[in-house]
Amino acid sequence: MSMKLTRRSIVAGLALAAAVTAMLSVPAPSEAAELKKVTFVQEWPTPDGFWIPWILGSKKGFYAEEGMEIEIVVPPTVADTMKFLGTGRADVAFTTVMDVIFARGEQAPVVAIARYGRGNNWGILSSEGNKLTVADLKGKRIGIYNDAWTKAQLGMMLADAKLTLDDVEMVAAADDTVPLLLQKRVDAITGITNAEGTGMATTGGQKPEFIAATDHGVPNTPIFMLAGNEDWLKSNPDLAKAFLRATAKSMRYAAEHPEEGVAAFQELYAKAYDEKFITQQWKDTIPLFGALGDDLLVNDEKDWTALLAALTKFDVVKDVGPATSYFTNAYLAK
Repeated sequence: MSMKLTRRSIVAGLALAAAVTAMLSVPAPSEAAELKKVTFVQEWPTPDGFWIPWILGSKKGFYAEEGMEIEIVVPPTVADTMKFLGTGRADVAFTTVMDVIFARGEQAPVVAIARYGRGNNWGILSSEGNKLTVADLKGKRIGIYNDAWTKAQLGMMLADAKLTLDDVEMVAAADDTVPLLLQKRVDAITGITNAEGTGMATTGGQKPEFIAATDHGVPNTPIFMLAGNEDWLKSNPDLAKAFLRATAKSMRYAAEHPEEGVAAFQELYAKAYDEKFITQQWKDTIPLFGALGDDLLVNDEKDWTALLAALTKFDVVKDVGPATSYFTNAYLAK
């Protein structure tokens, strides 16, 4: 049985990922004495196409040009990303906006330092040709991930049609909602366009119908973030700025050279992952960056304010601080 990469697939070959991490983290002998290491923990226990910018940027030498090498760390579990960052085992992280908020709520010394994408591309997906409205979801079986933010966003969408979570039957997926829909075990699933949407296209051979959450009361705050350990940031402000300069350059280059980006990814992970999925995932991700201008990584205070207000309204979190306590643009180029 051939392996298909999905956003939430768990692969037995984590040893491969660990080996690749070590390879990426070791500079050439001539550079070893000059480059500073930045430990960069990822959001998921298996590599995915979202990492293409820093994989390609490392290969192109963009980080070395800024005087650093990045050590790409694959966490043992999704819960370990913030643990690594909060305890200083990682300097920076690729993570989610909700992980930053939850970690800050536990007084962890982490802060978002850049956004990855310009908005929220989460929503409800149904099979091609089965176009639904939010009102149509009443009485339907919805495949979900069993986390607080998924349920909160679904609740917000349903509220827009004067429905509640009690009006639908939620079916929790172990690690991927796409099989639930393809096997017709549910009527629709929750997910994002460049993960579950990608899976529907590459595994299911169809273009799914999509109800955008942002059209039904959910804040348009970007899902993914780059975050930093506050102690490391304070001790290494110039290195943090250099890291973000290299990352912005890497994102722009990878977006403008998608085939080269996929090739760099496949060079490292070809034995474990499906090139068809990665190619489509990166194609689906690039439009989320919008214009590749100077504001590519800049967090918008309005986005965070709207998100925090929604989280408190729907009882996802009890107490929140001001929006600016969760993110900073201080390490971005002015």
